[in-house]
Amino acid sequence: MTTAADELALLINPSAGRGRGARAGRRAAHRLAEAGLTVRTLAGRDVREAADLARESVEDGVRALVVVGGDGMVHLGLQAVAGSGTPFGVIPAGTGNDFARALGLPLRDPDAAAGIVAVGALREVDLGRTDGQWFAGVVAAGFDAKVNDRVNRMRWPKGPRRYDLATFAELGVFAPIPYHLELDGEVLDLDAMLIAVGNIASYGGGLRITPGAELDDGLFDVVVVAPVSRATLVRAFRRVKRGTHTVYPFVTVHRARRVKLDAPGITAYVDGERLGPLPRTFDVVPRAQQVYAPAAGLP
Repeated sequence: MTTAADELALLINPSAGRGRGARAGRRAAHRLAEAGLTVRTLAGRDVREAADLARESVEDGVRALVVVGGDGMVHLGLQAVAGSGTPFGVIPAGTGNDFARALGLPLRDPDAAAGIVAVGALREVDLGRTDGQWFAGVVAAGFDAKVNDRVNRMRWPKGPRRYDLATFAELGVFAPIPYHLELDGEVLDLDAMLIAVGNIASYGGGLRITPGAELDDGLFDVVVVAPVSRATLVRAFRRVKRGTHTVYPFVTVHRARRVKLDAPGITAYVDGERLGPLPRTFDVVPRAQQVYAPAAGLP
């Protein structure tokens, strides 16, 4: 008789990656079944139902929760598994996939990603926590967050071009932001273009905004971009993809276990999701979650 402890819950976001999630989910389920695993396939009709399915599966005692989708799906799944002792897996199928990228997972091959889950190699990684909510990636709380706000208000165009237009539009009105920043108790009051708090190196589909951040060092990397001209900010952002922007004298990098951040009119985003307005406190929880990862990525 099959029990929940024998089942691996596979939670699919059918709309991830403009439909790629559904296809990836089918391929992953087939690969896991071929490996002899019993799969409980789940697909919520909306975010709330998906979150309920994830939580109920973990409460049932499934052997693991595996999500199929992007960073938003990772964020949703972590709320169910973090602190439970249930292993977590990711089949990348979103537009960003930054957490999967940090783990070294294959981003365009759901069969290979499912194979990593089937092998069963687990790695312990840090997570962030704020106001009872878990997160895996980089907190955006500046110019980048303002761009996200604008994107969320836009109805046209669809796809990545919307971010390009929102960035261009925001540059026309953006001004440096007065921040109150506390790093493990050290207080900094400063103006900046943005502050990013990273548990991993990248956000936005490979933009290495906090390039030195590591998943298991027990610290956030905090990148501060001081006030510069709009033209200079654009030049700096061109280097973010490679993570070489930190060589500029107006970019500083700090490391801390606890980050308190406040700024007027700023809404924070993480894992592609809206967290809410500042002020907020962000804490690293070391080795908070076991995740399936390539064996080469193990310590």
